[in-house]
Amino acid sequence: MPTAPLDDDTTPPYPVGLRLAGRRVVVLGGGQVAQRRLPALLNAGADVVVIAPETTPAVQAMADAGELRWEQRGYLPGDLADAWYALIATSDPETNATAAAHAETLRVFCSRADDASAASAWTPASGRQEGTVVAVLSGDPRRSAGLRDAIIGGLRDGSLAAAHHRGRTAGVALVGGGPGDPDLITVKGRRLLAEADVVVADRLAPRELLEELPPHVEVIDASKIPYGRYMAQEAINNALIELAKAGKFVVRLKGGDPYVFGRGMEELIACTEAGVPVVEVPGISSSISVPAAAGIPVTHRGVTHEFSVISGHVAPEDERSLVDWDAAAKMRGTLVLLMAVERIGAISAALVAGGRAPETPVAVVQEGTTAAQRVVRATLADVAAVVEAEGIRPPAVVVIGDVVALAP
Repeated sequence: MPTAPLDDDTTPPYPVGLRLAGRRVVVLGGGQVAQRRLPALLNAGADVVVIAPETTPAVQAMADAGELRWEQRGYLPGDLADAWYALIATSDPETNATAAAHAETLRVFCSRADDASAASAWTPASGRQEGTVVAVLSGDPRRSAGLRDAIIGGLRDGSLAAAHHRGRTAGVALVGGGPGDPDLITVKGRRLLAEADVVVADRLAPRELLEELPPHVEVIDASKIPYGRYMAQEAINNALIELAKAGKFVVRLKGGDPYVFGRGMEELIACTEAGVPVVEVPGISSSISVPAAAGIPVTHRGVTHEFSVISGHVAPEDERSLVDWDAAAKMRGTLVLLMAVERIGAISAALVAGGRAPETPVAVVQEGTTAAQRVVRATLADVAAVVEAEGIRPPAVVVIGDVVALAP
């Protein structure tokens, strides 16, 4: 049966995945098209040779790093003789046509950036997620890229979890949920939530994320309400271990980042000592994101070269405090206080006594990044009175320093 001509767009391509590790791939041209497509070839382990008189700085950097070989010249007959695959992407249509004709003669599959209908292969819009490669071929590069992005996005955020669920191994994932806005959880965190059998959630974990869970997912409230009802840390550790050993995939959903005053390390140690595998997923810490949501940078050129994140869950005079408040007072940078609202009077007094100027600007951001966000401004001298008058309650982040005055 005769084959369809190369310019017959009605004949669908045959999709196949090329395993190019250690095999010679020739790329003609060193411009933007080559720059975009080279990373995938390198990730596939191909032995890449770029033939081009000039390249972009990014392509040259790949050559300088030894990731590929660059032959600084134009195309010559015979360049494709030992190739397994060729990407033709020069700015000269005549050179592209000549090279494509040579490839056809040598039975080397090639793609052409300037004319897909005259090529023997199409480059798909592709993406990778957890070992799975998604490749879309439609004949229209923009449509292919759009479909690719939608599929990869669904896999990353968990919305396609049911379609690709592989039966995750029993264990625990320590997931930082971010500062409160459900859109600020990482894509990995959201995907693991969608794959969970059980979610053990803190009070500060974004509540909207729990509403998105499928009905079969068990949600355990591990809230630690200050000075009220709480689930002891040991009980939380035991629950994680017992559920995982019962064959469940457990997501421990925490506010902010698990390791920023989140007791994530205690849970990691308990699980690993019990032989339970743990995945750690960092979260966006409220110490940086909440000030940002209020228009306050924790650093700014010419204002501060440092910022410190300090727990205020115990007062400066408390014998359990591990903070050197005198040293903190002498620092010129930004101080970000977490869990400090109810002890802000004692803390501000300690900072002033240690040498921090009473007129230092202070901002207190309650329920940062959420619809209920409130911001009050004060100075170190009167912040306690302002907090009380405004009825500020946890969770709130206190920002102390000249950067507060930069906010609109």
